[in-house]
Amino acid sequence: MADANDPYAVTADELRQFIERFEQLESEKKDVADQQKELMAEAKGRGYDTRVLRKVVAIRKRKPDELAEEEAVLELYKAALGMS
Repeated sequence: MADANDPYAVTADELRQFIERFEQLESEKKDVADQQKELMAEAKGRGYDTRVLRKVVAIRKRKPDELAEEEAVLELYKAALGMS
Protein backbone atom coordinates (compact mmCIF):
# COMPACT_ATOMS: atom_id res chain seq x y z
CA MET A 1 0.00 0.00 0.00
CA ALA A 2 1.26 3.51 -0.77
CA ASP A 3 2.51 5.73 2.04
CA ALA A 4 0.13 8.69 2.44
CA ASN A 5 3.07 10.96 3.34
CA ASP A 6 5.00 10.12 0.16
CA PRO A 7 4.24 12.89 -2.38
CA TYR A 8 5.30 10.55 -5.21
CA ALA A 9 3.11 7.65 -4.19
CA VAL A 10 0.80 6.51 -6.96
CA THR A 11 -2.15 4.29 -6.47
CA ALA A 12 -3.51 2.16 -9.24
CA ASP A 13 -6.99 3.65 -8.83
CA GLU A 14 -5.78 7.23 -9.06
CA LEU A 15 -3.61 6.43 -12.08
CA ARG A 16 -6.52 4.65 -13.77
CA GLN A 17 -8.75 7.70 -13.13
CA PHE A 18 -6.26 10.05 -14.78
CA ILE A 19 -5.91 7.77 -17.78
CA GLU A 20 -9.66 7.31 -18.14
CA ARG A 21 -10.29 11.07 -17.87
CA PHE A 22 -7.65 11.67 -20.55
CA GLU A 23 -9.19 9.06 -22.80
CA GLN A 24 -12.62 10.64 -22.31
CA LEU A 25 -11.25 14.05 -23.28
CA GLU A 26 -9.61 12.51 -26.37
CA SER A 27 -12.96 11.04 -27.35
CA GLU A 28 -14.72 14.37 -26.85
CA LYS A 29 -12.03 16.13 -28.87
CA LYS A 30 -12.58 13.70 -31.76
CA ASP A 31 -16.33 14.26 -31.56
CA VAL A 32 -15.86 18.04 -31.73
CA ALA A 33 -13.49 17.70 -34.70
CA ASP A 34 -16.05 15.54 -36.49
CA GLN A 35 -18.75 18.13 -35.83
CA GLN A 36 -16.51 20.89 -37.19
CA LYS A 37 -15.90 18.86 -40.37
CA GLU A 38 -19.64 18.34 -40.80
CA LEU A 39 -20.28 22.05 -40.29
CA MET A 40 -17.68 23.02 -42.89
CA ALA A 41 -19.11 20.47 -45.33
CA GLU A 42 -22.54 22.02 -44.84
CA ALA A 43 -21.13 25.52 -45.38
CA LYS A 44 -19.36 24.33 -48.54
CA GLY A 45 -22.59 22.80 -49.76
CA ARG A 46 -24.26 26.18 -49.31
CA GLY A 47 -21.60 27.83 -51.47
CA TYR A 48 -19.24 29.27 -48.86
CA ASP A 49 -15.47 29.13 -49.32
CA THR A 50 -14.39 27.06 -46.32
CA ARG A 51 -10.77 28.13 -46.63
CA VAL A 52 -11.85 31.75 -46.15
CA LEU A 53 -14.21 30.76 -43.32
CA ARG A 54 -11.28 29.15 -41.49
CA LYS A 55 -9.21 32.31 -41.98
CA VAL A 56 -12.04 34.43 -40.55
CA VAL A 57 -12.25 32.14 -37.52
CA ALA A 58 -8.47 32.45 -37.01
CA ILE A 59 -8.64 36.25 -37.33
CA ARG A 60 -11.45 36.47 -34.78
CA LYS A 61 -9.25 34.65 -32.24
CA ARG A 62 -6.48 37.24 -32.47
CA LYS A 63 -6.07 40.48 -30.58
CA PRO A 64 -6.98 43.57 -32.62
CA ASP A 65 -3.58 45.21 -32.00
CA GLU A 66 -1.66 42.16 -33.21
CA LEU A 67 -3.86 41.87 -36.27
CA ALA A 68 -3.48 45.57 -37.15
CA GLU A 69 0.29 45.36 -36.81
CA GLU A 70 0.47 42.30 -39.07
CA GLU A 71 -1.77 43.92 -41.68
CA ALA A 72 0.38 47.09 -41.64
CA VAL A 73 3.56 45.09 -42.15
CA LEU A 74 1.90 43.07 -44.92
CA GLU A 75 0.88 46.28 -46.72
CA LEU A 76 4.42 47.63 -46.32
CA TYR A 77 5.90 44.47 -47.83
CA LYS A 78 3.38 44.43 -50.67
CA ALA A 79 4.15 48.06 -51.47
CA ALA A 80 7.88 47.34 -51.45
CA LEU A 81 7.29 44.55 -53.99
CA GLY A 82 4.96 46.67 -56.15
CA MET A 83 1.96 44.48 -55.34
CA SER A 84 -0.41 47.15 -54.03
